[in-house]
Amino acid sequence: MRDEPYFEIEIDSDLRHHIRREREKARALKKTRWWQQKLQQGQCYYCGQPFPPDQLSMDHRVPLARGGRSTKGNIVPACIQCNRQKNLETPAEVILR
Repeated sequence: MRDEPYFEIEIDSDLRHHIRREREKARALKKTRWWQQKLQQGQCYYCGQPFPPDQLSMDHRVPLARGGRSTKGNIVPACIQCNRQKNLETPAEVILR
């Protein structure tokens, strides 16, 4: 059983299509110079701690399952722990916990 809060979202076919399309866009963004520069900065967006690039993952500030998009304004580097704890929350919800 999990101690931290989490969301369960029923995914319909429209949302599945949205998530699939946005994940494809995210994969393309991972190959860009912009994303490589974000990783080289070596800082988690949420906790602010330094990490080597291979310990940072791509996170959608507004999760895809909640209508988020794979855009430069919605994608940030996050350490594995922060990314897992955030789950399907927005940054505002993370702050309010």
